[in-house]
Amino acid sequence: MAKRSDDSVPRYADMFSAMGAEPRLRIMRLLLAAHPEGMVAGDIGAQLEIPGSTLSHHLDKLRNEELVNVRREGTFLRYSANAEALQDLLRFLFVECCTRNRAVQPDKVTCC
Repeated sequence: MAKRSDDSVPRYADMFSAMGAEPRLRIMRLLLAAHPEGMVAGDIGAQLEIPGSTLSHHLDKLRNEELVNVRREGTFLRYSANAEALQDLLRFLFVECCTRNRAVQPDKVTCC
């Protein structure tokens, strides 16, 4: 079988890498639970018991990979999950199995 060339693989690998640390995965789950409003950075840190400087590092990594959006509200930064980017990431994972070997049946995949 010929190897398929896909220019998007490095982008998605970086996105997975960004979520590959336990604190960042916890942040993503929390932001998805708070979707679409998102959460203020201080509330994220308090809920997950992550110090401010460490939280800032993790949020920057997620933002750099476009997994979270940020907007300023006065003196606060509000973060929200980038649902479009996450949908693209899931689509990337499922496109091969759903179109080639049917390892995952789309009608068998449920959410929540």
